[in-house]
Amino acid sequence: MDSRIPASLEVSALIRQVQAAGGFPVVLQKGEPEAGTILVVLVENGANARVYERMPQLDGTRQWHCAGRQSTENAEDFVNWLDRRKAQDRDLWIVELDIAGGERFIGLTPDEG
Repeated sequence: MDSRIPASLEVSALIRQVQAAGGFPVVLQKGEPEAGTILVVLVENGANARVYERMPQLDGTRQWHCAGRQSTENAEDFVNWLDRRKAQDRDLWIVELDIAGGERFIGLTPDEG
């Protein structure tokens, strides 16, 4: 039996935590409710976008890592990358959290990204 909590429950918790802290969360894509992969896009006042994804580790745990950052020179590349990920995985959840220091909501500090 898998001990993971459902993706929809985890997304709901993220949304409520960010709202309670005064941030602005939005679900950009709904994925598979039980076992969908979750991408978290963190922004601060709509800028400085970075995307985090949880990846399996050799010890069986799953850790968040920064999968990409928005370039100030070409912001469109970041959006295109997200669009390609959506097309590759229909079970994928994409959640944007617009709040300062958003890494804390996924258990990281800004330096760990």
